[in-house]
Amino acid sequence: MPHLVIEHSAELKATHDLQGLCERLFDMLVAHPSVGDPASVRVRTIACTEYRLGVDPQSFAHATLLLLPGREQAVRETMARMILDELEAAMPEVGSLTVRLDDLNPPYLKRML
Repeated sequence: MPHLVIEHSAELKATHDLQGLCERLFDMLVAHPSVGDPASVRVRTIACTEYRLGVDPQSFAHATLLLLPGREQAVRETMARMILDELEAAMPEVGSLTVRLDDLNPPYLKRML
């Protein structure tokens, strides 16, 4: 049940194919052996209009990977590294690229049609 939320500096929308990035990351997560059901995968971006960074250039993409507890730490780290590698390939000129691992703690409520 990976959920991936990518916060990014708003100007990246004009200079990068963020939908294509979402598609590639979705496909990567679905193909990972620890992901059983493609219907459980979520990837989305959120544009940030106000921010200040301690690096130049003043641009960023920060991914938060939310996973249900139970995966081994090595699997979690491998998934995070895959995401960072894709961000680096898609956005080599961006000032800050980061990935944070977090738990999607039960009870997790959902509604799907």
